[in-house]
Amino acid sequence: MEKSAKIYIAGHRGLVGSAIWRNLEEKGYTNLIGRTHAELDLMDGVAVRQFFDIEKPEYVFLAAAHVGGIMANNTYRADFIYNNLQIQQNVIGESYRHGVKKLLFLGSTCIYPRDAVQPMKETELLTSALEYTNEPYAIAKIAGLKMCESFNVQYGTNYIAVMPTNLYGPNDNFDLERSHVLPAMVRKIHLAHCLNTDNWEAVCNDLNKRPVEGVTGNHSKEEILAVLNKYGISADEVKLWGTGKPMREFLWSEEMADASVYVMERVDFKDTYASDAKEIRNCHINIGTGKEITIRDLSQLIVDAVNYQGQISFDATKPDGTMRKLTDPSKLHDLGWHHKVEIDEGVRRMYEWYLSSSI
Repeated sequence: MEKSAKIYIAGHRGLVGSAIWRNLEEKGYTNLIGRTHAELDLMDGVAVRQFFDIEKPEYVFLAAAHVGGIMANNTYRADFIYNNLQIQQNVIGESYRHGVKKLLFLGSTCIYPRDAVQPMKETELLTSALEYTNEPYAIAKIAGLKMCESFNVQYGTNYIAVMPTNLYGPNDNFDLERSHVLPAMVRKIHLAHCLNTDNWEAVCNDLNKRPVEGVTGNHSKEEILAVLNKYGISADEVKLWGTGKPMREFLWSEEMADASVYVMERVDFKDTYASDAKEIRNCHINIGTGKEITIRDLSQLIVDAVNYQGQISFDATKPDGTMRKLTDPSKLHDLGWHHKVEIDEGVRRMYEWYLSSSI
C-alpha cells in the first residue's frame, strides 16, 4: 500500500478498527477514511454504494460487525446472522464494483466446529457441527470468508480473510448485557472492588459512563445494587457464568491490528494456499497466540490486577460454550508475523486503560 493511498476502515471506532487506524497512522499512512454508524449504516446497501461512489477507496479493512458475548449471541440469534450478512455483502460487493485493490475481512475463530481438533488449523473449517450458542454469527463469518475466496477465484480480486482469536484491549465493549468474557470480567471485578472498598463515587462514575439496563449513577443506591446483583456483582463476591473450566486464547487488540496491517502490506491471496492445490479453499489466516488459559485462571489475573479482596464463584447452571478453542497460528508465523504481548501483561494494560477512560 502506498502511504498516500485512500484506505477505508469500516468499523474504525470499534476495538479492532480503532487499533488498525492508530497502527496505520503510526506507520505514516495519511489518507484514512472512517464513518460512524450514524454517518453510514453499513446495512443500507444504497448508502454504502453512494459512499463508495463518492470516496472511491483503494484499500478496505472490513472490521465492522455486529458482535457480542455468549449471552447476546444466544439471545439475539437472528440479529447476529442477518446484520452481519448485510454488512459483509454490502461492503464486499461495493469493493468489487468499485475496483478496490485489496480488502481485508476480519472474521472470528468461532467459525470452527465445536469439536474441532485442537489447536485449530485453517483446514478444520466445515469439518463438523458448530457450537450452538454462536452458530448464527459463525455462519455469517463463514459466508464472509467464502465470499472473499469466491470473488478471488472467479474475478481475480485480492481479498484476504483473517480469523482472529478472542480479542481485548482499548475501546473494548464493556456493556454487561453484550460484552465478551474478558471485558465483562474486568468491569464486574472492578465494580465489586469499588463496592468492597466502599468507593461509592467510583461506582456512580462508572455507571454514568456506561449505564447498565438504563441505570446510572444518579439512580438510588438500592436500584444500583439491584442491577449489579443481577449480573453477579456484590462487595464480597463476583458470580461468573459457567464452570470456569473452558480454555480460551486471547490476543491484545493492538497486536491484531499490527498483524492485519502486516497482512495487507505483505500478503496476497496467492500466498494463502499451495500453488499446486487442486481445490482452492481454507485460504483464510488464523491470527492468534497459540497459547490458552482457563476462564478461572483468567479471572484470577484480573483479581490480581484490580486488587479485589472478595471471592470469585462460578454458576455451573449457565453455559460454558466451547470447552476449548485454541488456534494454530503456524500459517501466520510462516508468513512472518508473531505476537509479543502475553495475557498477564495485557490484563494489566486493559485495566489501566479502563480506569483512565471511565473514572
